[in-house]
Amino acid sequence: MGSEGIEMKSEEKKLRLLCLHGFRTSGEIIKKQVTAKWPECVVQKLDLVYVDAPFPCQGKSDVEGIFDPPYYEWFQFNKVLFFFFFNIFVKFKYFMIKNGPFDGLLGFSQGAILSAALPGLQANGVALTKVPEIKVVVIIGGAKFRNPSVVEKAYSSKIQCSSVHFLGEQDFLKQYGTELLDSYVDPLVIRHPKGHTIPRFDEKGLEGMLSFLERMQKEVKGTEKEEIALDNAYLG
Repeated sequence: MGSEGIEMKSEEKKLRLLCLHGFRTSGEIIKKQVTAKWPECVVQKLDLVYVDAPFPCQGKSDVEGIFDPPYYEWFQFNKVLFFFFFNIFVKFKYFMIKNGPFDGLLGFSQGAILSAALPGLQANGVALTKVPEIKVVVIIGGAKFRNPSVVEKAYSSKIQCSSVHFLGEQDFLKQYGTELLDSYVDPLVIRHPKGHTIPRFDEKGLEGMLSFLERMQKEVKGTEKEEIALDNAYLG
């Protein structure tokens, strides 16, 4: 294959995102939700990797009768510090090292709360210090952690990575998802009329999402070229 073929392959590089499912669901469930609701023109720009949360469901799942078990959860809110700092970070690090690199994260509900906090925690040296920088997050039905210790470490300064936030007009987390926007630099907001769900796109939302993904593909590719140039200069 000549250089032209290599360049063409580079142009078609997809954003690789680790997908974090919602409370008491699973990686397989969010995969079905995304692929059923999002059009091919969006999905084809993404390399989506779905992972199960580390803890088995400890109660009734809202999706029982809709999606088959098993179900998992990322943490329990009354035990957030224990689960957050001593379990999730370690499991995330090893999964991302083994299966990465990833350009960013996509999260829904509980997975979105975690996804939205991780870039700030990484920037402050609290989590994911051994994996590449998170460059982009897709937050669907998200919010901020409330625990003061997590707030201090995750949102103490504006989070610099690019972000798109889905806000549902009937979502019970809408207020908290709106508050989360203040923690990000220049967030893209896609609004939809539904509740706490992974939404379908209307025309305006689809246009915004496609523009965002195309911009991110260029930025990620540009960053990779800079890293290769630095590596070559170092080796030279």
